[in-house]
Amino acid sequence: MPTTDTITPRGSMPGLQEKDKFVREMFNGISHRYDFLNHFLSAGIDRIWRKAAMKLSGLSGGDAFLDVACGTGDLSIEAVKSEPARIVGVDFAENMLHSFEAKKDKLGLDGRIDIVQASAESLPFAEGSFDVTAVAFGARNFANLVAGLSEMRRVLKRGGRIVVLEFSKPRRFPVKQLYFFYFRRVLPLIGKMVSGNGGAYTYLPDSVSRFPDGEDFLNVMRAVQFKDVSRVELTFGIATAYVGVK
Repeated sequence: MPTTDTITPRGSMPGLQEKDKFVREMFNGISHRYDFLNHFLSAGIDRIWRKAAMKLSGLSGGDAFLDVACGTGDLSIEAVKSEPARIVGVDFAENMLHSFEAKKDKLGLDGRIDIVQASAESLPFAEGSFDVTAVAFGARNFANLVAGLSEMRRVLKRGGRIVVLEFSKPRRFPVKQLYFFYFRRVLPLIGKMVSGNGGAYTYLPDSVSRFPDGEDFLNVMRAVQFKDVSRVELTFGIATAYVGVK
């Protein structure tokens, strides 16, 4: 279980908006089956996407890495392979962090990754603390996307890089049609059967549909003053990795 020296408690985190409360409760409720469903429902392709995101990040030895909305820690664990000097995972759902801590211990990564409970919109780090900040499949859950991205930029060093890995909306036939059929019909049914929480896996396609993707998301990054923004579509545009520089 997480210890007080690795997880910084935030109490009830007053001032959270309704979306924060809903998302936090939802992920706390499915944390026990989250990893299994992630890998099963994506046929393991999510692992490939995270590897691609880390490669785009340019993370290397001596760097400091921040994984925002880290969940159960898959991106932070992938980052270990680059041997950075520091890895910090941040999430506001305590049950997800408990699962992350258990996974970290099982993999013998105790001391390699720090875990902090906090929201993306209020990161408890000084300006310029990290060389790379990243978020994998969590940006669409930010209560305020601009505020979350702004915080990720604030804690970056000048010249540091942000990587945002997120689901996107394929536009080509027949991938588009198959994708939305799976997301709206198949995924919620399997998610409910395995996790016992049908709402969580109905929320997923809804949140993806509402999230700005492609050039729209690059424009959000530009508005937050990231430079040299670019994107790489993954697996026929089912997911996209976005990169920017402070």
